[in-house]
Amino acid sequence: MNIHEYQAKGVLKKYGGVVLAGGVASTPDEAVKAAEQIGGNLWVVKAQIHAGGRGKGGGVKIAKSLDEVRSLATDMIGMQLVTHQTGPEGKEVQKVYIEAGCDIQKEYYVAVLLDRAYGRVIMMASSEGGMDIEEVADKTPELIHKVVIDPTTGLMPFQARQLAFAIGMKGKVVNKAVKSFISLYNAYIDSDCSLAEINPLVETKDGDVITLDAKMNFDSNALYRQPEIMELRDLTEEDPAEVEASKYDLAFIKLDGDIGCLVNGAGLAMATLDIIKLHGAEPANFLDVGGGANKEKVTEAFKIILEDANVKGILVNIFGGIMKCDIIAEGVIAASKELGLEVPLVVRLEGTNVEKGKQLLADSGLNITPADDLSDAAQKIVAAVKGAK
Repeated sequence: MNIHEYQAKGVLKKYGGVVLAGGVASTPDEAVKAAEQIGGNLWVVKAQIHAGGRGKGGGVKIAKSLDEVRSLATDMIGMQLVTHQTGPEGKEVQKVYIEAGCDIQKEYYVAVLLDRAYGRVIMMASSEGGMDIEEVADKTPELIHKVVIDPTTGLMPFQARQLAFAIGMKGKVVNKAVKSFISLYNAYIDSDCSLAEINPLVETKDGDVITLDAKMNFDSNALYRQPEIMELRDLTEEDPAEVEASKYDLAFIKLDGDIGCLVNGAGLAMATLDIIKLHGAEPANFLDVGGGANKEKVTEAFKIILEDANVKGILVNIFGGIMKCDIIAEGVIAASKELGLEVPLVVRLEGTNVEKGKQLLADSGLNITPADDLSDAAQKIVAAVKGAK
């Protein structure tokens, strides 16, 4: 789960992170009011969407008067902001964040994440803040510095100082950076993050160290123990089909193809996507119904798949372990009848109660194509979809 910049700063502030005064606004009037409350004569108006690269896309602007705040907010709210992370369709801006300006001396990058190579959480930092870290890693990897964190001790002060020195910080700024680094790590651990990033972390001309932009992603599997974080969820930033799927505990991700997939198990689901592509077509989604699906859950999964107008056929691929094949068959039959299924449907069943499941499908009187194995299933659904075009 992702959250907005202003929300991430709110989380970091609870852990001692230093952020500038700011306020969120959904209308130009609210933006002006926020600027008035902040005070001063320089503000930054920032579009709030779940994507990076906002500045390059025109989503971060400086205002030198309240009239400029109003004008920029008017332009941004409702705009379709396109960045390298949104894709060409962009995302609609529904909120802006008004923040006090500051006198920047130097920009840095710092993040906490799980490094699978080490099997531990790491903190990484770079002197090249404000840039795409992927570009820095590609062109100047020597400018990215890492420390591996022992889970029994957490981030140690000497490690934080080591990073600060490595990215060129000096004098009193180092101690302030250490405080920011430790607050970022503590927020990451306590909030069950998958990523906590500050870009840029800035050193001001007065020698302060401030979080100028922040990004936090959270492990969805741990949200049940993070009620305060769950309250920050913005459903308008998520795909409606994925939101609907989450209500039924379905792991669903929309893709760009035309073959809908209903599979149990993430590994088998990935293999199903791969074999569809191998046979010359594109999957329309990743959908894992899990091991405890019932007839109602399968029916809802079909509904979500068919809400995508691009779907021209559906492949059901079930390996019954905990999940019984006859339960899936009952769900497939119920969904087909309830929805008046008109697109080609190929079903491959294997495992617990497989013969019973196949018999239920055969006796249903519905136009369901059985498959013997995964390759056979992929060939049949691809041929059916291509033949229907």
